[in-house]
Amino acid sequence: MSEDRTYLVIGARGFQGAAVARALLAEGLDARGFARGSGAPVAGIPALPTVLGDLAELDDVRKAFVGVTHVSVVLPLVYDVELVQTYARNVAAAAREAGVTRLVYNTNTPLPRQVTPYAAYETRRAAEAVLADGILPTVVLRPPVYLDNLFSPWNGPALINDGVLAYPLPEGRRVSWLSHADLATATLAALHGEGLEGTVLSLGGPDTVTGGELAQAFAAALGRDVAYVPLEADDFEAGLRTVLGTPAAAGVAGIYRWVGTGGDAELFVADHDEVEHVLGVRLTPINEWVAAQPWSTWAAVRSNGAGPPDPVRADHGG
Repeated sequence: MSEDRTYLVIGARGFQGAAVARALLAEGLDARGFARGSGAPVAGIPALPTVLGDLAELDDVRKAFVGVTHVSVVLPLVYDVELVQTYARNVAAAAREAGVTRLVYNTNTPLPRQVTPYAAYETRRAAEAVLADGILPTVVLRPPVYLDNLFSPWNGPALINDGVLAYPLPEGRRVSWLSHADLATATLAALHGEGLEGTVLSLGGPDTVTGGELAQAFAAALGRDVAYVPLEADDFEAGLRTVLGTPAAAGVAGIYRWVGTGGDAELFVADHDEVEHVLGVRLTPINEWVAAQPWSTWAAVRSNGAGPPDPVRADHGG
């Protein structure tokens, strides 16, 4: 791999961006992050050089892009269409000025075929239209739901102590669950693969399961009975508010409200054969992922209710 490549991770302080940063550093690649806030270390986030700024300020974004050749983009949990379009335009402008040779945009969610009333989808659709404009050498990854959401203070204790797997998806909804580590694997493959410019790929792991089937996979790996319990979107949003605030909580909950209406029955389903063919990667089966997690972490912790299976940490963006 060429030594003159420099990588920028927009969203490096979020769970998804941190996974990408971790994978880049593990490969010994020259990487930096972009984040807002202070320069203080963030627990659990890889230590990499980070440019601090605001995605809404073009000059801040330009500073992050100096000398950059490859970019991974995850946008913050902001659901104002105009502001998100500003983020995307600034990223696109800075990338073009820097002569970026590959940009990978992670939409953070699949996008329904039709326009919806929910900003969680439509802001990401608007950003994709800006970034995948046919001028930038862009690859778009549309991930489903993350397994890592289940290894959290809101799900782990209930799983271990009570055998309850709660999530705001209908029990019969089929999902190609994905881990953050596999997102990073796919992102690096998309950053490096030849001839991928213009690709829009629905990303997902090798197992597509209903809620009940997911519970069965957990039960087999954990050696105990596990029952799937679909959360109500209102309860899910209420839990999110305590961590993300009202606007972001409403935005994220919109993903699940749309699913609850029955729209796009296969929205969270990905063709893993296509993923392997396009990216040349093998992603992790659910049972392997479950078996690899230190679930004993939650054995002495009691669940604190229907809190956020957090799709991306809120402190990472513009």
